Amino acid sequence: MSHAQRKLNLNAFLFGTGHHEASWRLPESEPNRNLDFQQVLKIAQTAERGLMDSVFLADGYSGRSNKLEPFTELAALAGRTKHIGLIATVGTTYNEPFHVARKFASLDHISKGRAGWNIVTGAGSAAHNFGRDEHPEHALRYEEADEFVEVAKQLWDSWEDGAVLNDKASGTRVAKDKVHTIDFKGKYYSVKGPLNIARPPQGYPVLVQAGSSESGKEFAAKTAEVIFTAHQSIESAQAFYRDVKSRLPKYGRTPEQLKILPGISPIIGDTSEQAYEIENELFEFVNKDSAVKRLSERLGIDLSNHPLDQPLSLEGVRETEDVNGNKSRHQLILDLARHEHLTLGQLINRLAGARGHFTFTGTALQLADIIESWFLNGAADGFNVMPQIYPSGLEQFVDKVIPELQNRGLFRTEYEGTTLRENLGLERPANVRYGQKAIF
Repeated sequence: MSHAQRKLNLNAFLFGTGHHEASWRLPESEPNRNLDFQQVLKIAQTAERGLMDSVFLADGYSGRSNKLEPFTELAALAGRTKHIGLIATVGTTYNEPFHVARKFASLDHISKGRAGWNIVTGAGSAAHNFGRDEHPEHALRYEEADEFVEVAKQLWDSWEDGAVLNDKASGTRVAKDKVHTIDFKGKYYSVKGPLNIARPPQGYPVLVQAGSSESGKEFAAKTAEVIFTAHQSIESAQAFYRDVKSRLPKYGRTPEQLKILPGISPIIGDTSEQAYEIENELFEFVNKDSAVKRLSERLGIDLSNHPLDQPLSLEGVRETEDVNGNKSRHQLILDLARHEHLTLGQLINRLAGARGHFTFTGTALQLADIIESWFLNGAADGFNVMPQIYPSGLEQFVDKVIPELQNRGLFRTEYEGTTLRENLGLERPANVRYGQKAIF
């Protein structure tokens, strides 16, 4: 496919008052509206007005995030939007395949084919909330996830397309020979099936993955159709892009079947000076003590007495291979500190913008230049847009950046289809007969 034919794919990552950790402290911010569905709806409708492919909700099972449960929230959004895709994080480690397959099938039916599943294994432990003694080891989590997703696919396929008849004349609601058990027996899961809801409109929800460790990249090459990833430079993004795309042939896949969307976290102003004024205001609101504590815990060294204006020494730091959480993000932070020789204060400010994703401060035209460069030079198929301030940051992106991308022929001027798969340029998976027998 030529550059002229390719079009950017853009996702909006929903995140409270914004992806900058201090966004909630801005004078105009309303952090008490974090549970306000109308505020979330406004942001989703802004993304849809900008013809973006999807909105995305991250999720976890521990901590004090104080946010709505994603299936509930996205189902509500489905009824108030028409085109925008609806992607939710659902972890495999603390769930069962049948429950997840049923919920995503339901969301896909409710939204008429706009659901997406961000598959994670769980970077942080939630064992204490699920009667477990410990968080499974990193490689084991991916092994379990691989089997988990396979079970979910088979459950979605347990109803053939056209299984639902609702034939009043004959009195037949479901074709007897088109609903099957799956009789799955694996290392981690044993599921008879079938699912208790018809095959989703998209066949499967769009399968998304967000890990960039070695296990994560291999899992993505085998399974994912979209990857959310974090890179600090075009060179890093290009290397990742080449690496993951080169793994696809062994699974019988082509480069077009996997969309790679690096995160980009912008602060946009009418002038560069205005944008940097906003950035500096955000930096002033960063809680330095809390940031140092978090970084100390991640790196495994005590930074509490390290001067903020001095280069960061990484002597004694925990190396990535010793991490049983988000390995790729840990390595990204190490690379930032080592290669850019940042002071502790500079590293804290860099991470405050979007937790290690690429941050941008400047004008809409400057941002469009960066997006175009990454897109046309083998670094991205699109971007996971992570405004540092909500809702104004997304409004600026939709009103100023997207028109410029459209003028350059890089982004759609209308939605191509009615499902998330169609708008991403992904094929609907064929129904596969896994089952041993019909259930009737």
